[in-house]
Amino acid sequence: MNKAKNPTGAGAIIALLIMAGAIGGGLLGQPSIGLLAGTGAGILIALLLWLRERKV
Repeated sequence: MNKAKNPTGAGAIIALLIMAGAIGGGLLGQPSIGLLAGTGAGILIALLLWLRERKV
């Protein structure tokens, strides 16, 4: 029997981490650095999710 795969979308995770990084960076006086950190963290998590689902 074929097992249907339902991939996990990571777009919301990326968007939330970008916003959280910008807000956190803004509170620390460095919104651009926070935005970049949030983007990097979001992309990293998205890649990890993609790699995890690719192996299954």
